[in-house]
Amino acid sequence: MAPDLPDKYYTIKSVSRGIHRSRGSRFIAFASPVYSVNEVKSLLDGYRKEYHDARHHCYAYIVGHDKGTWRINDDGEPSGTAGRPILGQINSNNLTNILVVVIRYFGGTLLGVSGLIDAYKKAAAEALKNSEVIECAVKDYYQLYFPYSSMNDVMKILKEEVVEQSDQVFELSCMIKIGFRSSLKEHILSKLSNINGLRLEYIVTR
Repeated sequence: MAPDLPDKYYTIKSVSRGIHRSRGSRFIAFASPVYSVNEVKSLLDGYRKEYHDARHHCYAYIVGHDKGTWRINDDGEPSGTAGRPILGQINSNNLTNILVVVIRYFGGTLLGVSGLIDAYKKAAAEALKNSEVIECAVKDYYQLYFPYSSMNDVMKILKEEVVEQSDQVFELSCMIKIGFRSSLKEHILSKLSNINGLRLEYIVTR
């Protein structure tokens, strides 16, 4: 039997920044909340354009409440000296849904493997130190379809269980998008299953 996944995770509230200097090189770090790989790509494109004159744009990211999607990139630095220490800082802070980019302006002096690892680690740590960590609930989202005659029964349950509601359509055939904490899934779906004519369509867990 697969272990239950936690129904909460930690990420950051907004973009934060940190700067580290080492032997003439300047390392500018940005930590950003992200929720998809496409969002990561868009942010990376933006940083590369804004800091087009920098030597390296190294990064690490983790996406998903289960931390199932991640990647590191050394962007031309010796293998293992940039992306991995950045990822290490993300993991040591128990964060997900986050991208940390460290942009390096070369100062003319080689730092060596240990020097690079230390510099990228400290730059990432500085950005994360300046961030606001928030706790988020893992939620399941469903689309509900039901006849108008069942509306009172549906709304009574949604109100009792404090379920998120959006995209409502109330006609002869009704539709509501709902979201609730994943740990309550069995309880809420069990109550809804007793309503005549109701159909559930799973959307996503986030």
